[in-house]
Amino acid sequence: MRATTSYPEKHPKIPEAKIGILLLNLGTPNATDYWSMRRYLSEFLSDRRIIELSPALWQPILQGIILSIRPKKSGAAYARIWNKEKNESPLRTTTRDLTEKVASIIRPAHPNIIVDFAMRYGDPSTASVIERMIKEGCDRLLLLPLYPQYSAATSGTACDQAFRQLMRERWQPAIRTTPPWYDDPNHIDLLAESIERHYSKLDWTPDLLVTSFHGLPMEYFEKGDPYHCHCAKTARMLRERLGWEKEKLLMVFQSRFGPKEWLQPYADETVKSLPAKGIKKIAVISPGFVADCVETLDELAIELAHGFRAAGGENFTYIPCLNDDDGHAAFIANLATRELSGWI
Repeated sequence: MRATTSYPEKHPKIPEAKIGILLLNLGTPNATDYWSMRRYLSEFLSDRRIIELSPALWQPILQGIILSIRPKKSGAAYARIWNKEKNESPLRTTTRDLTEKVASIIRPAHPNIIVDFAMRYGDPSTASVIERMIKEGCDRLLLLPLYPQYSAATSGTACDQAFRQLMRERWQPAIRTTPPWYDDPNHIDLLAESIERHYSKLDWTPDLLVTSFHGLPMEYFEKGDPYHCHCAKTARMLRERLGWEKEKLLMVFQSRFGPKEWLQPYADETVKSLPAKGIKKIAVISPGFVADCVETLDELAIELAHGFRAAGGENFTYIPCLNDDDGHAAFIANLATRELSGWI
């Protein structure tokens, strides 16, 4: 707590010193209509961490062809999973709920800590939340990207956006960032327990667990992005924790975009090939997302399931992300407080 000080006349008011924990997630459109989706996709696909082409080459393609077509298709996908009660995407709902639970765990012992969340794309924007937290007195700030596996296109760009706002601040807080937790045994335990609970409720036994991670252009991997390695270790540790043989768990990559080669095997093509191999009952989980979103609730639970059944599959089940599960909130709270060592 800052000591009581006598300030000169007209000195700007200085709030009581606080520590901020900022959970950073990917982002969400504000609605599913064409123009809302276009604004969101334009911001997302203009990020140089996402599309590394020169803007002089990429922007005419993006603003012309792609944003004339893609908003309608993406809007339809979001509409299928939209939280109509709160009129927002499930990602925003769940990230808010997770943030509130993390705050409820941390604040009783550390009342000078503010826990908040922001989106890399869309609202609440990273800039607006950081600005608010600084005004509330945060002179130390922990950035916590909500991605278990690191990639420049996820954790990297989330921190980039925070740093951009900090460049505008006259009085910058001290900054820390959290490392990824792809190989944290406690996180692996949470994933394994969620699978075991889900399996126990089924009246059939999956032949295979498909672990689907968001894809990344192969070019980014070749340039040194560690994402593929992090995903592979998560999948391996998860299989070992479950005590399964190698053939019981398969790692795939989803959501490829454009003509270039992406990380393989591709989720859609692989899953469609399984029934012909005698694998007709599968479960799917996405350990690269902390909260369910359009990539899981629509692309996996609806579109991937449809492709599997159309190819002759019989039983398909999607295992939800950890979301705002109490154990998950406790894990994130512990991760944050660990990284605040020396500040608290």
